[in-house]
Amino acid sequence: MQRLNQPLLILLLSFSLAQPDALRSQIIGGHEAKPHSRPYIAILKTRDSFGCGGFLVAPQWVMTAAHCMSDITVVLGAHDISAIEKSQQVIGVEAYHMHPEYNLVTFANDILLLKLAFKPVLNKYVQIVPLPKSSSDLPGGTPCSIAGWGLIDENRATKILQETNITIYSRRKCLKFYPTLDDGMICAGSHTQLLDTSQGDSGGPMVCNSVVHGVVSHGYSFPPGVYTRIAHYLPWIQKVMGS
Repeated sequence: MQRLNQPLLILLLSFSLAQPDALRSQIIGGHEAKPHSRPYIAILKTRDSFGCGGFLVAPQWVMTAAHCMSDITVVLGAHDISAIEKSQQVIGVEAYHMHPEYNLVTFANDILLLKLAFKPVLNKYVQIVPLPKSSSDLPGGTPCSIAGWGLIDENRATKILQETNITIYSRRKCLKFYPTLDDGMICAGSHTQLLDTSQGDSGGPMVCNSVVHGVVSHGYSFPPGVYTRIAHYLPWIQKVMGS
């Protein structure tokens, strides 16, 4: 499957710079995360480079975006991906489970489960993030956070985990930006500042109240960004991981 040419990362952009249907890469907002404060987060390595993000959702399972599909090696427990950190665990992928109805044009059902070749050692650097317990939608205004490794300007990627805070947009408001928004999508950003995600963080987690509710998926060059709504896929997730 083809990967998104310009996956999503943390940014603060001017509307005057925004181009419709384009993804921008410059980070003006966001800051370095406290080292290992997000022990569930993963960086996905493809060949000789780092690509998308992901997150550990079960002892042997990492979730990411379907458009990140590639020959992947998972790195857990990382903060500075340019360093050889003792906290890091590098694990191959045994099986790829892309949602069968993923659409690479509309990014509908943009979710992928990776079964790891073996279970990582759970410790203070590597932990599982809880999934939603129901399929209910998050109300508009819910505070959330995003994190990942990606571009911090047009030509330079960060090697240090970055993070920022965002809030959920109501479905009604989001439909004004994305008329094709479906039940498997949710959008979020900042209402007062132009904080969002852009290049390098596709597949990463959107965490709200210590529960992962979204997978970084796609968007324009200005907020809000669109996230795969995990709660919508709970039956499929349970079926895949149960098998």
